Amino acid sequence: MHDRIQKEIPDALRAKDQVRLTTLRGTLAAFTNEAVAKGKTPQDKLTDDEAIAVIRRLVKQRKDSIEQFEKGQRQDLADNEKLEMKVLEEFLPAQMSEEKIREIVLKKKEELNPTKEKLGIFMGAVMKETAGQADGAMVKRIVEEVLQ
Repeated sequence: MHDRIQKEIPDALRAKDQVRLTTLRGTLAAFTNEAVAKGKTPQDKLTDDEAIAVIRRLVKQRKDSIEQFEKGQRQDLADNEKLEMKVLEEFLPAQMSEEKIREIVLKKKEELNPTKEKLGIFMGAVMKETAGQADGAMVKRIVEEVLQ
């Protein structure tokens, strides 16, 4: 993942795609920060799982920024964040469909027989089962629907 992003920077330069170039460079900087935070040297490469976790965090930051910019009626800034988020999402694995998540939730419900008081434990089990391929907000919504 780390190498793939590095290799895409020259392509973005040649294409004069400023948004893509800025996003890719920012992602590499986030990878370096993550490596240092984990006690590695800045030159060390992250594993694919670590890189995906960083990219997910960057996407979440973009979503939060978009929400804030739209509340502040700064659509120009929100649009830029949306473009950056789109570039980042290219590097994430495909997300599970709502139907697939619902199947997993129902299966886990039969196994664990959760109550509303144990919602957190149930959510954790479902998130572990989806292995990072499902949006947490969607999982939460489905879990709450199933536990009604």
